[in-house]
Amino acid sequence: MKQKEIPLTNHDREILAQYDQLLPVYMQMAGLVIRQLKDFFNESGIIVAAVEHRVKTRESLAGKLRLKGSKYHDIFDITDLVGLRVITFYIDDVDKVASVLERLYEIDWTNSIDKRKAHEIDSFGYLSLHYICRIPESSVAVPGHPEANRIRFEVQMRTVLQHAWANMNHDTGYKNGVEIPRVYMRDMSRLAGMLELVDDEFSRIRRELTDYRRQVQSLVASGNLSEVELNGDSFRSFLSIKPFDRLTRRIASINQAEIQQVELLPFLSVFISMGFRTLGDLATLIKDYSEAAYQIACFQIGLTDLDILSSSIAPQNLCIAYILKNGGGSAGLKTMLDTLNGPSEGNAMMAEFLVEQASEMAFMNQ
Repeated sequence: MKQKEIPLTNHDREILAQYDQLLPVYMQMAGLVIRQLKDFFNESGIIVAAVEHRVKTRESLAGKLRLKGSKYHDIFDITDLVGLRVITFYIDDVDKVASVLERLYEIDWTNSIDKRKAHEIDSFGYLSLHYICRIPESSVAVPGHPEANRIRFEVQMRTVLQHAWANMNHDTGYKNGVEIPRVYMRDMSRLAGMLELVDDEFSRIRRELTDYRRQVQSLVASGNLSEVELNGDSFRSFLSIKPFDRLTRRIASINQAEIQQVELLPFLSVFISMGFRTLGDLATLIKDYSEAAYQIACFQIGLTDLDILSSSIAPQNLCIAYILKNGGGSAGLKTMLDTLNGPSEGNAMMAEFLVEQASEMAFMNQ
C-alpha cells in the first residue's frame, strides 16, 4: 500500500515561494563559487580531481519541508540549497581545500561538520569534511542581488576513493530499498577498510617522495653528488644547477653561435645505459671528458658557419668522447644515437663517421 504523502503547510508553501524567487540567484551563486574555487586552486597549485555542484530542485526541497519544514524560519535557514563537492586525490589535500574555503568565505562553524572524526567500521565512504559557507559582504556575489550574501551553501570535501566508495555503497546498499544481508555488509566493511588503508598509503608515499626530493635537492645544492642515485628526480635536480652550461658556452664560442635551449631529460636513459649510477658519476664525466668533448666540437663545427647550436651538444659530445675512449666504438655510438633519436640506418652511418673522425683527435691518443 502506497504511503500517504505528508501535505505541505502554508509555511512550507511560503518557503517554496521564496525558493522560486531566489532560484536564479542560487544558480548564479553556484557558478560563481565554482569559478572562484577553480581560479584559487590554479593560483595555489592545488590539484583536485573534480569540483562538482548542484542546486536543490523544487521537488527535493518540498520533500525536505514535508519532513522538517517547521524547523526553518525562512529560506535563509536552509544551508544546502546550493551544494558543492571538491574531490581530491589525497587525504592531505582535503585540509588544503578547507584552508582555501576559510580564506574565501565566512564559515558557519556551528553547522559545519568533520565526518572524518567518525569511528564506525563502515564509515569510510562518508568521511567527508562539510563546510557551511557564506560569501562575505566585502565580496560581490551576484550583482543586483544583495541577498546572495545571506545565502549559505554547503561544500563537501573528500578523496577520490571516499567518493567512489560512497557512490558504490549507496548503489549496492540502498538500491530498491532492499536490506542487505549481514554477510554482504561484512564483506563491504572489509573492502571499506582496505580502501581506507590505500587512501592513507597514497598520502604516506607522496609525503615520503616529497621528503626524498627535498633531500636530493639539498644534496645537489651542497655538492654531495656521489651520495645521490641517478634517477628521474635526481637528474632533474642536477639539471637545475646547469652542469653542462660551461662546456656548452665554450663550444658555442668556436663560431660565436647562439645557444638554443632544449630538453636534456632524454639523456638520462643514455647515461644509465652507459653504466652511470650516481650524480657523482656524471660530475666525473664532465670533469674528465669536457676537453675531449670540446675537441669533437671543433671538428664538427670549426669549419662551418653554424651560428645556432642546441644545448644538447655538450652532453652528447661528452657521451661520444666517453664511448670512444672506453672502447665502445661504432656499436656504442649507434646505441646512444638510437636511444636519443630513435633507431635508424642513419645512426649507423653517423656512428661510423664519428669513429673515423675521432681517430685524428688528440684525446684518443692520450
